[in-house]
Amino acid sequence: MAAIARSGADAALPSRSALQAAARVPLPARRGPNPDNPRIPGSEEQALAERLIAYNTSTQEGIRQCAGFVKGWLDSRDVESEQAGLRGLPVTTASVGPPGAPTVLLHGHIDVVPGRPEQFQPRLDGDRLFGRGAYDMKGALASLLLVLADLREQEEVRVRLGIVPDEESEEEVDRGGDLLVDSGFRGNFAITGEPTDMHVGVAAKGVLAMRLQVSGRSAHGATPWLGENAILRAIEVFRGIESLPFASRSSELFDRPSINLGRILGGDALNKVPDTCYIDVDVRYLPEQEPAEILAEVATLDDTRVVSTFSRPPATVDPDSIYVRALCAAAARHHAEGVTSVGRDGASDAVSFLRVGVPAVEFGPVGGGHHGPEEWVSIASLSSYRRTIVDFIEALPALLATAGEGA
Repeated sequence: MAAIARSGADAALPSRSALQAAARVPLPARRGPNPDNPRIPGSEEQALAERLIAYNTSTQEGIRQCAGFVKGWLDSRDVESEQAGLRGLPVTTASVGPPGAPTVLLHGHIDVVPGRPEQFQPRLDGDRLFGRGAYDMKGALASLLLVLADLREQEEVRVRLGIVPDEESEEEVDRGGDLLVDSGFRGNFAITGEPTDMHVGVAAKGVLAMRLQVSGRSAHGATPWLGENAILRAIEVFRGIESLPFASRSSELFDRPSINLGRILGGDALNKVPDTCYIDVDVRYLPEQEPAEILAEVATLDDTRVVSTFSRPPATVDPDSIYVRALCAAAARHHAEGVTSVGRDGASDAVSFLRVGVPAVEFGPVGGGHHGPEEWVSIASLSSYRRTIVDFIEALPALLATAGEGA
């Protein structure tokens, strides 16, 4: 289980009431667009999100093309950027603000899960922008890119953006998030733009993916009653996993673990009862649980053997960190229902930052349907999301001075 990452100055943190009061103080005039030529709210975010969605980044070629566009976009705005290679795919980093200043890390990914061809043709319906990756997380990435451009002239906070090509991948080692932190992409606080509907995700489930071999008994396909069908038996095994004790655990932020049957691989002839079946089971376990204990429970199932596993630890950050509270205060300006700290069912690269002691949260715009057929993001929330992060970063120097923190 991931350790709770703390800011190191909790004893001197401003109170919640002080942060709420700070949230009501007028902010400096916004950098960026010329006030004599005001933009339509959401128009910049929408246009950039549509460009990103149009790249089919479920493929390696699409990832390379999209990363090339992002690099060109940053260069055209005089934002310092560079790219490094990871298994032939580009990892992009960009920075604004002075080195040595308090540093906020922004993190995004351009890869998406596969979708239908029409999902890579962005479609607008009212406030909703539909398309693969709109919510997870090209909409957020569009806003993060614009945040970096908005803040390129300020001189009090170092803001660094890291964009990885493999957040959705099943690789357990040599991941983009780990490459970032191991190459020096570190700071005082990190925000990854995963979907949270403008709430602040202070905990995320861990990942335990298992490939299980389920055994049966072969027979001729014309006499299936003489054998035991391993594919049908595998379905029973999956139902058994759902009934194991770990599956009913709950915690303060989570109702239960998530368990999904993602793949079935079985049978080698149409006219033969299959005697072997492999199933890939995706378990998202609670921060309070241990993968070894889950595997021990799975091992009690009959005719089942764990062949291989893939795991990522859960993410947990202190909700009372000055950075978390300041981000909640900034988001409250743009959130009609109030901002809360939430737990996220999905995993994220926040664990890469937590591994090296950088407090990291998930924070993203409003939307729905990620990984599904009708994925969408709210255009209005993309504008609010952009403004929230700018507000948060601009307010940081005064808050850190109050708390007595240095860079």
